[in-house]
Amino acid sequence: MSLISIVKSVPARDGAGVNINRMAGEQLHHLLDPFLMIDEIRSDNQADYMAGFPAHPHRGFETITYLISGRMTHRDHLGNEKTMSDGGVQWMTTGRGILHSEMPEPTDKSFHGFQIWLNLPSELKMTDPEYHDLGHEQIVHASLDVGSIRVITGGVNVNGDHYEAPAVNESRTRPVIADLHLLPHEQVTLDPERGQTFVYVYEGRVYEKSVTEKAEQKLSPSELGVFSPGGVRLTAGDKGLRALILGGDPLKEPVFQYGPFVMNTQDQIEQAVRDYQSGQLTA
Repeated sequence: MSLISIVKSVPARDGAGVNINRMAGEQLHHLLDPFLMIDEIRSDNQADYMAGFPAHPHRGFETITYLISGRMTHRDHLGNEKTMSDGGVQWMTTGRGILHSEMPEPTDKSFHGFQIWLNLPSELKMTDPEYHDLGHEQIVHASLDVGSIRVITGGVNVNGDHYEAPAVNESRTRPVIADLHLLPHEQVTLDPERGQTFVYVYEGRVYEKSVTEKAEQKLSPSELGVFSPGGVRLTAGDKGLRALILGGDPLKEPVFQYGPFVMNTQDQIEQAVRDYQSGQLTA
């Protein structure tokens, strides 16, 4: 495996005024395929996130939210309502249309979480919307000699051992998403087994050395490393490492995005806007 690119997140504001670090945009769609966006929200200041994400529509993709610390309540037009907390995950298939809100709840902790947009293949973009949630106790967790790993979805080989999460959506795109913690200066060899591998550092630093090459490069906090398929060897810096590990088979389909809608053609985007304006998006 080799490091193809390093992408730096960009500060942004979304929802009703939530400060985030974001990786998204037309120029990244091909590079991140099948992922569309990676958002990190992290703050000790409630003013940065409490305005939340009031009711808004979506069509054509899936959202996977992983909350490391804090509390957030999901509500949607299907009648689902759930408050997620430390270590919880929610997975929403927007399909042909969903109207939902995600509102942080006040706590005495810092708020830290990720939302990942995962593209749907063309044949599933107009599928029925769905919502699933997983508590922290339902997430696969393994202690390693060099740290620990939580596997949110998919399977990953770590130092020769395989860790697999139960499928959330059997018929949907199934990526790999895992939360890796390494102790200072420790090393791990991993392979998410699904297309390209992405490593997003959110604490510490990692030094990557290709399994087949001698070259070494560094990833710092809020940076994403994009790797070619195959095993990668990661070494934590002197403060250890916390990173999201992602993998997915690219769809290699056209991506047309307009705000909360992600389709394959401009005509489909225009239809999504008309459906939302007429109330048909969630009919």
